[in-house]
Amino acid sequence: MAEMMSSGVELMFAGMGIVFLFLTMLVYAVNIMSTVIQRFFPDVPVSGMSAPLSTGIDKSVIAAITAAVHQHRRLHK
Repeated sequence: MAEMMSSGVELMFAGMGIVFLFLTMLVYAVNIMSTVIQRFFPDVPVSGMSAPLSTGIDKSVIAAITAAVHQHRRLHK
């Protein structure tokens, strides 16, 4: 019985170690890909943006939504 328990514990630590190594390698791979993407494809500022399209929403509705957002941000700082 003790031999089965020790085998189970060894298997558990081996599995946890493999998962930990995989996740560590995944973090490094994502960081490297992010660095490569930012180096070779930098963000280009958009110039000459056109005027926003009319959505047909009443200006009073937009004003009410804006006031509600400002109030929410003021109360929940």
